[in-house]
Amino acid sequence: MKPMYLLAGCLCLYLCAFAIMPAQAITAKALTITLDPAGNAQVDYQYSLSFTEQIAVFATIADPSAELRSALTGSLGSDVTVEKADTSSAEVYIPSFASVSSSGGGAATMTTPAFSFAHAQDAIRQYWWSPLISADLSPHVTTIVFPDGYQATFNDRIAIPQVSHQLAAGSA
Repeated sequence: MKPMYLLAGCLCLYLCAFAIMPAQAITAKALTITLDPAGNAQVDYQYSLSFTEQIAVFATIADPSAELRSALTGSLGSDVTVEKADTSSAEVYIPSFASVSSSGGGAATMTTPAFSFAHAQDAIRQYWWSPLISADLSPHVTTIVFPDGYQATFNDRIAIPQVSHQLAAGSA
């Protein structure tokens, strides 16, 4: 009977420690969207997860890459390729992310869509472990890199506006 008390005591200690533990935070560090001349995007999303969050996420979501692909495909309306998704970053390829329009004289303008991380934060709230964490999915720095080297940068923004840029001659 003593082993049963020991097990129950350990379980109670674990539950108490878990209940009073401060909320952990999923923190987005950087988002870099690199565009090619056709408007395709190579996306690199850097974030941090605490050990507790890693356990919660990877124990609950059997295939985080598939979950990410499904969420992005649904919100962008086009198929995406998740090249990598792990505990600190995700790399995604999004075809036709930006639109490219040509004007007279051979100049081309590239326009990225506006997008928001608010829906992703709402999606996280659907998991059983969401009360244990504080999700901040707005990257500290979001950078959109155009084929001619021009960069649009946004700091700590949950929503990124549409960005239009006229490409330098010969870069489209």
